This record gives sequence, C-alpha cells and structure tokens, in this order.
Amino acid sequence: MTTALTVFLDLDGTLIDPKPGIIGSVQYALRQMGEVPPPMEALTWAIGPPLRTTFAKLLGEARAEEAVAHYRTNYAGGAMYDCEVYADIPEALGGLARDGHRLIVVTAKPHVFARPIVARLGLETYVSAVYGPELDGTRDNKADLLAHVLEAEGTHAARAVMVGDRQFDILAAVANGVPGIGVTWGYGTRSELEAAGAHHLCHTPAELVEAAKRSGR
Repeated sequence: MTTALTVFLDLDGTLIDPKPGIIGSVQYALRQMGEVPPPMEALTWAIGPPLRTTFAKLLGEARAEEAVAHYRTNYAGGAMYDCEVYADIPEALGGLARDGHRLIVVTAKPHVFARPIVARLGLETYVSAVYGPELDGTRDNKADLLAHVLEAEGTHAARAVMVGDRQFDILAAVANGVPGIGVTWGYGTRSELEAAGAHHLCHTPAELVEAAKRSGR
C-alpha cells in the first residue's frame, strides 16, 4: 500500500521550460548595464539559482541589485510568459493527484511571478499552492523556502518528497530531511543531482508517479 505524500515541485526546468523568458531577460539586463550578453545557450546555468546569485556571478555583487531591477522590468513586461509546459507533465501531475498525493509548487522564482505563470499554463488544476521567495530576497535560499513551506503547510518531512532538476532543489530537500527526486529533462546534470544527494532520478515525467510510490512505501 502506498502512503499519500506531499509532493513539492520545482517549477523552472521541472514542470516548465522557461529558457526564452529567463535567459532573454538576463540578456536584456546585461545590455541595460552596458554589457554585451553571452548567447542564450551559454547562460542556461542561470536557470535555477536566485537572480541575485546569477548577477553577482556575471557582474559582481555591487552591480547585482541594479541588474535584478532591469531583469524584472523585462520579465514582468511579458517575458515571464515566454515558457512552455514540458511534454507529458500534465499527465504525470494527474497521475500523482489520482494516487492521492498533494502537489505544491516550491520555486526559486518570486511567487508574484510564479502564481500567474502556473495559472496561465493551466497547472493550477493540479497544485494546491505555489510558494516562492519575496521580491526583496527573503527566502531566496531554497532550503529556507522549503523549511517555510513545511511549517506553513503543516507537513512532516517524512511524508513529503521534493522534485527538481537542479542541485538547489535536492540540497534544499536534504537540509530539511525530505527525500529528493531529481529529474534529468531540465537544466541540471545527472552527476549534479547525484552529488547533491538525490534519492531517485527520473528521466521522463511518467516516471514521477512510480518514484512517488516508492518514496511513499
């Protein structure tokens, strides 16, 4: 018999491919800062970490906050919707829901952006809540964010799993005593996920249903 779980789901690189909107906005911010941006494929590493971390790496900490403001001007102006749901994700989420699992999005994207994106893409049908950091950087660290969600939702770590495509998702899970399921169709690598401590790896969305069953036994 499988026990119902709370399944925490990363958004970018796990449920949706956000590359055009995110990387396009990073490039916009760099141009506004007087820099020549790298090509899109050279910036895919920026999908996953907090924006301030990304721009500190690209420009230095002293210029990061200004770059974040430029990024958000472009992103909020419409680029946030330049994304698409990965193939077979709705079917996988439906399967998890039918098995009695509660689905909650936990993303590094500020919730003021994440919630309308989830709604626009029709994913709110499957999830009961969407959590992300505040615009001022509060809970930018995903481990802090997941700890907040566990408390806010009254969820015991032993009855939950965290699903994500980057080390940040798995490290957050480990820090909170939650089993981590890594997915390989996003922007992290298998070695990155394994090194972070993933309990399982899924190579297709369909495998998520079985991975949750194994975690709930």
